[in-house]
Amino acid sequence: MRWAIMCPPHFFQAKGVRVYRLVASDMDETFLDSNHAIPPANLRALRRMRELGVLFVPSSGRWYSSIMDNFPGEARELLEGSYVLSYNGGFINRVGDPTPLTTCGLSNECANAIYAKGLELGLCMHVNVADGHVFVNDAPARERDYLKSITGVTHFRGSDHPDLSFLEERGIVKILYVDWDFDALQELGRELAPMAGRLGVEITFSSRRYLEFMPAGVDKGTGLVRLAKMLDIPMSQVIAVGDSANDLSMIKAAGLGIGVANVTDDVRPHCDAVLEIAGTDGAFTELVERFLEP
Repeated sequence: MRWAIMCPPHFFQAKGVRVYRLVASDMDETFLDSNHAIPPANLRALRRMRELGVLFVPSSGRWYSSIMDNFPGEARELLEGSYVLSYNGGFINRVGDPTPLTTCGLSNECANAIYAKGLELGLCMHVNVADGHVFVNDAPARERDYLKSITGVTHFRGSDHPDLSFLEERGIVKILYVDWDFDALQELGRELAPMAGRLGVEITFSSRRYLEFMPAGVDKGTGLVRLAKMLDIPMSQVIAVGDSANDLSMIKAAGLGIGVANVTDDVRPHCDAVLEIAGTDGAFTELVERFLEP
């Protein structure tokens, strides 16, 4: 198999020496298929990583319980002893423990300003709260269909809630704007950058339809670095895998940053390697064969 790869210097090691000890992976469009299930090829890859002693760490913009729903049966067993990065790295959980080791959140003033702007623009929004629920206003049919497979979702009408006072006691972690026209959404992100700067939040994108507002300094990269320090694993021994802009920080932070075949054009140039298989088709057997097998 031919590789299109720019290898970092530490990758070239003597044959038989396992370099990487941790693989952090985005979930949607990277590790899961279009039905939010683990492709059989990726389940086989999980087994092999376990055999090799490589820690697999799910990393997602979603919340902990939603991520764990993607790992039923044997897949859950294969995660024993590992960790989960949720809310774009703002929360870190031990697998099996719903109480996070780290947390983050938006101020009520900031959250209300973002929400008010979204209502003004007539957008569907996801408002994520700390207890692992998401509140979604005025979701179009396509978004409702997507959300049917995800637990912890409550739908509401924006006209019934002119502000977020009904959620302020639950701790608002992040807010997403939804637009299936990704080009328009990216343009909106550029237009809203000054507002984000004033509010002390950062904008990123995911799944080609979400514009995400997160507290400044919170991203998958900082979360991954924090976890690696907790585990005393050098970042040179960490692989990060993703497909979208909200994965870019961990792709840059890791010793080896990998994009799946469907990685977005804005992230692709920053990847040390791009797999030949799309995330939804089960790309992780390729990852194991190329980068983890002794």
